[in-house]
Amino acid sequence: DTSDTVNIGDVSYKLKTPKSPELVPQNYISDSLAQSVIQHLRWMMQKDLLGQDVFLIGPPGPLRRSIAMQYLELTKREVEYIALSRDTTETDLKQRREIRAGTAFYIDQCAVRAATEGRTLVLEGLEKAERNVLPVLNNLLENREMQLEDGRFLMSAERYDKLLQVRKENSVDAWKLVRVSENFRVIALGLPVPKYSGNPLDPTVSIKFAFNLLHSLLIWYVSVISQLLSFATTLCSQESSTLGLPDFPLDRFLSMMSIKHAIQWLYPYTILLGHEGKNGCGSKLHDFLVILQRFELQDSGSSVLPKEVVRVERLTESHSPQASVTVRIAEKEVTIQVPAGTRPVSQPCASERFVQTLSHKQLLAEMMQSHMVKDICLIGGKGCGKTVIAKNFADNLGYNIEPIMLYQDMTARDLLQQRYTLPNGDTAWRSSPLVNAALEGKLVLLDGIHRVNAGTLAVLQRLIHDRELSLYDGSRLLREDRYMRLKEELQLSDEQLRKRSIFPVHPSFRIIALAEPPVFGSTTQQWLGPEFLTMFFFHYMKPLAKSEEVQVIKEMVPNIPQEALDRLLSFAHKLRETQDPTAQSLAASLSTRQLLRISRRLSQYPHENLHSAVTKACLSRFLPSLARSALEKNLADAAIEINTDNNQEPELEDYKCEVASGSLRIGAVTAPIYNARERMKVPDVLFYDNIQHMIVMEDMLKDFLLGEHLLLVGNQGVGKNKIVDRFLHLLNRPREYIQLHRDTTVQTLTLQPSVKDGLIVYEDSPLVKAVKLGHVLVVDEADKAPTNVTCILKTLVENGEMILADGRRIVANSANVNGRENVIVIHPDFRMIVLANRPGFPFLGNDFFGTLGDIFSCHAVDNPKPHSELEMLRQYGPDVPEPILQKLVAAFGELRSLADQGTINYPYSTREVVNIVKHLQKFPTEGLSSVVRNVFDFDSYNNEMREILINTLHKHGIPIGAKPTNVHLAKE
Repeated sequence: DTSDTVNIGDVSYKLKTPKSPELVPQNYISDSLAQSVIQHLRWMMQKDLLGQDVFLIGPPGPLRRSIAMQYLELTKREVEYIALSRDTTETDLKQRREIRAGTAFYIDQCAVRAATEGRTLVLEGLEKAERNVLPVLNNLLENREMQLEDGRFLMSAERYDKLLQVRKENSVDAWKLVRVSENFRVIALGLPVPKYSGNPLDPTVSIKFAFNLLHSLLIWYVSVISQLLSFATTLCSQESSTLGLPDFPLDRFLSMMSIKHAIQWLYPYTILLGHEGKNGCGSKLHDFLVILQRFELQDSGSSVLPKEVVRVERLTESHSPQASVTVRIAEKEVTIQVPAGTRPVSQPCASERFVQTLSHKQLLAEMMQSHMVKDICLIGGKGCGKTVIAKNFADNLGYNIEPIMLYQDMTARDLLQQRYTLPNGDTAWRSSPLVNAALEGKLVLLDGIHRVNAGTLAVLQRLIHDRELSLYDGSRLLREDRYMRLKEELQLSDEQLRKRSIFPVHPSFRIIALAEPPVFGSTTQQWLGPEFLTMFFFHYMKPLAKSEEVQVIKEMVPNIPQEALDRLLSFAHKLRETQDPTAQSLAASLSTRQLLRISRRLSQYPHENLHSAVTKACLSRFLPSLARSALEKNLADAAIEINTDNNQEPELEDYKCEVASGSLRIGAVTAPIYNARERMKVPDVLFYDNIQHMIVMEDMLKDFLLGEHLLLVGNQGVGKNKIVDRFLHLLNRPREYIQLHRDTTVQTLTLQPSVKDGLIVYEDSPLVKAVKLGHVLVVDEADKAPTNVTCILKTLVENGEMILADGRRIVANSANVNGRENVIVIHPDFRMIVLANRPGFPFLGNDFFGTLGDIFSCHAVDNPKPHSELEMLRQYGPDVPEPILQKLVAAFGELRSLADQGTINYPYSTREVVNIVKHLQKFPTEGLSSVVRNVFDFDSYNNEMREILINTLHKHGIPIGAKPTNVHLAKE
């Protein structure tokens, strides 16, 4: 390496002085480069000298990007980087339109900047881009030409210079011709498809590149590890004792890790291989363990596993926030240094809302070890406590948490930067919470990483691997050491670098991703793929053992009846441990989160029946018959029986609702009546009391007093909305109403755009109003919206945090405001009541209960029983003859039982009977058969269905569609 020339073997490259040195990569080249890397760099230099673009193709991971950056650092070349995703469009590559002071103009993007300024364009993840995006670069790659949106035309240096010899420069400018620099190059990075998933490369694009296949540098990694061990062994040998140096702590070096567990963290094989044939010879897991044994990696592991975190202390002398963490491993205490947050650190077990079991202690200690090196992915079943563990981990190290709920339709823009319009109409970019957390050194919780599209998550790879990021507004985030080196070399201040839109990533910044285990046998592609494996250390949060779950529940809910707790946990663990897939599906409804909810309820109302608490949590009323019988069998085995006192029919007298001296009593439960400021938002509805609906309301009142959010599930027309409106009317609670549908998005759920004076103004949605004012938010038709949209309600219910589309943040605790702007504190009176149709046929909605059921207190709403329904119909139709009402109740009762058995598809509800009775009350002269036809004509086109309906109605004396074939004369 001479002052102005770089030589790799026999290939020389003459260095040029960069115009923008801050764009030259820094600190990528290590002191000792592996020979295999040098060969790749030599090949790239050859292609560069030939003026060719290159494509580095190889396995997932940071290797391809690292080699590209090493080459650009070596040759002092400026870089324009873009991570391609399924959301990348032509405007991200060419030109983006912006508005300033009422004028629209175009800003050049990475490809155009690189071409005109003579930089190298790095395109990462070509297999992620949609098929017709990359061909926009075809002409630029082949002929160095491109037509731009603002009317300019990029022309190759050779042609431009020839034209300049013929024409004057100002005439060339008048034609809007722009010269493409002869130094412009493209380096593309991609995975080989079809071995890996992605879009195959368009032949018109692939023909423009010289390809180089990068094999993994495994041999180099192996040699580095063997050199390290040889060095350690040499220092401990007899010959080295003459140096007078202390022995290398080889035992500590090896005792820090169990090899088997290190493999688990990097390659979580037990999760990857799934339940499918885990036992016995020939199973995938057995074969994998045989391979481990062959290489003598099947250590016992227990002796070298970290048992617990003993203490955490902040290090004051380090320039960046760090903590000294002492971990107990094999009866020894080992101290490690890890990044820490900006808040004071806390000792393990300091939180009152967290109960540390043995497995929790071990998991936290393992996470501390991972935290030294890399970001973490915590995998565990729904409701097992992943968020609680992550929050406790953050508290121990003094981190501020940034929770980010991921959903399937999330785009790369949602993750990094969003476009918005300033009040004067100008366009601007707003950094996402993730980017702000990287700058401020927070701990980011990426909740639900299994939901988000892998192609979208690809934009985070560079942030996770290299702690670097290129944003849409041209800003660049650099790893701290690279930022400091750039600052020293260019002799620039932080302020000057900020003006050039270069910012350091805080050294404490870390990510914890939360995910549910892959579902084996499902049709969708598994989320835990080869690219994911390069991004995180993986920790599996096992379901709690029975003794540990007892410990958690007893500490969280001290006064729960012991006998009820024992039976509840025996039942839940039996369901979890069974091999029967039907019973296992029921176990998902009884997560630790749901068991805690049932326990809180039992501690408050000890005389409640455990059987009804479990069946309510599982929504047994709407389970398929096979699953319901499995549930009943397991309940009987666990000696959880229906209360014998419930055999007699409850009377309406027992469940009367009374309002007296500022309090409401429903059944045996009393609650204070709310002092509503906005009386007009308190619903007022025509409601006739009936015993079944009153029982549901008493149940709802109990949960309301416990601070729960409610989910009401039932067939259509059973009166869910009426019950809620009546309930809120009795409590005098104002409500906000929102109805979901197929096209509901996360944005429309939180904000409602409108145009005022020619400007787009975002107004608070009912959800935000309810949170601010402490109203009750009624979310109707929750099963109609995609579950990936409704899952953002989880952060609001569980964490009490939520980020709105306009950048504002909802927080639960006013202590978290800390003078921050754009923060909305959740009103203590805020509650949510969600209404959904039963899962499955015939409502064809999304499985809201299956996805989010365990974060709500669930209530099944059914049609009233015959005598309740008859009582209610008498009030709707006081003049309708009693025999007609009895016929209708009997006929509809039988139709509903036919629907439950699957004989007919549609479960006819109370709404239809009420409509018939209201019609007969208003028009008493019309015959019953013609009024009943209003309900059943829809099904008259299906002959088989029509026959069943007619026969059922005839049986109960309702003469509909009578024909000679179905009139049966009595015998003489």
